[in-house]
Amino acid sequence: MNFKKAFLLLFLAPALLFFNLHFSTKDDYFQDDFRQIIAKNVQDLSKEIDSLNQIAFDFKQDHASLNQLRNQLENTRKSYKKVEFILEYYFPKHIKYYINGAPLKHLDPFPIKAESENYYGISPKEYSKSLPLDHLDTDHYKGDQRVVNPVGLQVLDELVFSDEAISSREEIQKLTFELKESFQVLETGVKRRNFFYDYEIMEASRVELVRIFTLGITGFDTPGSLNAIEEASVSLQSLQQIMHPILLKSTEKQREEINQLFKKSVSYLNKNQNFDTFDRLEFLTEFINPLYKKMLEVQKDLGIKSVAEINNKVPSWNAYSENIFAEDFINPYYYTLLKKEEDSENLRKLGKLLFYDKNLSKNREMSCATCHKPEFAFTDGEKTSLASVQGQYVLRNSPTLINAIFSDKYFYDLRAFDLEEQGEHVIENHLEFNTSFPELMKKINSDEKYAELFRAVFSKEKEITRYNFSLALSSYVASLRSYNSPFDQFVKGKTTKISKEVRRGFNLFAGKANCATCHFMPTFSGLVPPLFHENESEVLGVLESPNVLKIDSDLGRIANKTIEDKEEIYRHSFKTSTVRNIKLTAPYFHNGAYSSLEEVLDFYNKGGGAGMGLSYEIPNQTLSDQPLNLTKKEIASIIAFMESLTDNPAKFQK
Repeated sequence: MNFKKAFLLLFLAPALLFFNLHFSTKDDYFQDDFRQIIAKNVQDLSKEIDSLNQIAFDFKQDHASLNQLRNQLENTRKSYKKVEFILEYYFPKHIKYYINGAPLKHLDPFPIKAESENYYGISPKEYSKSLPLDHLDTDHYKGDQRVVNPVGLQVLDELVFSDEAISSREEIQKLTFELKESFQVLETGVKRRNFFYDYEIMEASRVELVRIFTLGITGFDTPGSLNAIEEASVSLQSLQQIMHPILLKSTEKQREEINQLFKKSVSYLNKNQNFDTFDRLEFLTEFINPLYKKMLEVQKDLGIKSVAEINNKVPSWNAYSENIFAEDFINPYYYTLLKKEEDSENLRKLGKLLFYDKNLSKNREMSCATCHKPEFAFTDGEKTSLASVQGQYVLRNSPTLINAIFSDKYFYDLRAFDLEEQGEHVIENHLEFNTSFPELMKKINSDEKYAELFRAVFSKEKEITRYNFSLALSSYVASLRSYNSPFDQFVKGKTTKISKEVRRGFNLFAGKANCATCHFMPTFSGLVPPLFHENESEVLGVLESPNVLKIDSDLGRIANKTIEDKEEIYRHSFKTSTVRNIKLTAPYFHNGAYSSLEEVLDFYNKGGGAGMGLSYEIPNQTLSDQPLNLTKKEIASIIAFMESLTDNPAKFQK
């Protein structure tokens, strides 16, 4: 045996032994069971996509009817729902951009250079089709950014079920062909996987429950057909099928309870398929949350760890949470430089002291609390906030800081990439703190009181640093979170009382009114479920004033000085704010031009700026320009629901 071979065996032996003990046995990880189910469903989906492509071709040639096309698209989407949980888990980027992403223009995730060397021995185009997007190395071929049109199942759903379907035959056929090509890459990626671990299946299944509730039954996933309820039924049946091998290891009681929940939830969906009248609140409390909790119990009893725990990663979603609206459902430490083990009560108290200290600003007259007052749910009640310069105002309305930590980007124009950077913008803005970090650090270090407090928390640090200052402030802002509103108390089972109007309002919010397709649950903001890795911004066509038919002049995201956002699709695009505590945060929108929730709902009811006739001025509006046709009674119910999300934690603070 040569030296190299002996060294490799010596090096790999412990790893191979660990692998054989922990990962390879069918008894522990049900490899054959999982593979058989997933392989069959993926193969079935491939056949349905082939059929869809063929019917779209026939439709283009006028050899197939629109009804045939629609029926096949429905069958294809249902087939996709059988494997959505695992495809989204392994290949989230590929699914988002090529298979089932939102029907909106976006940046090309892999813009290939016009002239690129064959770095991997194949052309850039061939390479792009050799692996799912999640596994591609884009560095060698990536060219200048460009905006592309959306593709995939959601795009087809919107187009095929629209009045433009007949006149869009060629486009539909092109979309189905692209779907076929994109899925072939994905299918190959699935076939190449050697293992399907029980912890992956468990996590993917519980995440799918979140997806069904937040993106499925809200209509986000079916913008044209609104076939959301039937698709949710298919998804749940698929989850029951893939969970079967795991449940065989659980107790008989657990197995029976979970199977009954699956059976009853599917039956409920099949009996209540009207999109507008479907009781989403009952579906959440009676089926989704109980399933979510019961599956966790099985996970714990079988000793199945979370993926984040196994990989030693900081997760955005807490795999050990028991309820989709639980306070620990989303992990705040995913969104900040502050680590959980670094946080403490003393650090939060220090951050709070900094938050309310006016001496930090250059003129010693402004603190963070100047624009984020506790009594207004950490807004300030102004149209746009008062500046540190007398008689002037800052550009935009002050957003709430409650649950603000749950974001991957900050400010209305998304110009700050973390909470710590957000603080820097405020400190250096000449209309706000009007100073700099070096000046600020010099001021704080010369203050003996602060020096003592920082030493108490950061005992090994000789002086106060920008990093430690940011950690303290982040600790306090991160503590301003709460899921304890009357609505939260109800969905967590802590109270059995909820008014009929709030129930009706929630069902409208998450259904007919389309609110939840942008204000995603449970944050009711633009933080996109079920992974909660990114924030959306929207082009709404907000007016200068509710009574003036003129688009507000603020350019929003396109002017945030971030290179990737300098695209027309981001003109007048603003971060989707939370509607939690909205009762306390008037006036509304980035310009604070809307003084009441009635004015806000009227704006949405009319289809935003484009719906009011300003489509030329706002060509990239992401909000549908179609009227919602909400009645005054329905609007009142939606407002009642939103007001039930009030739980300002400031009133509990000392």
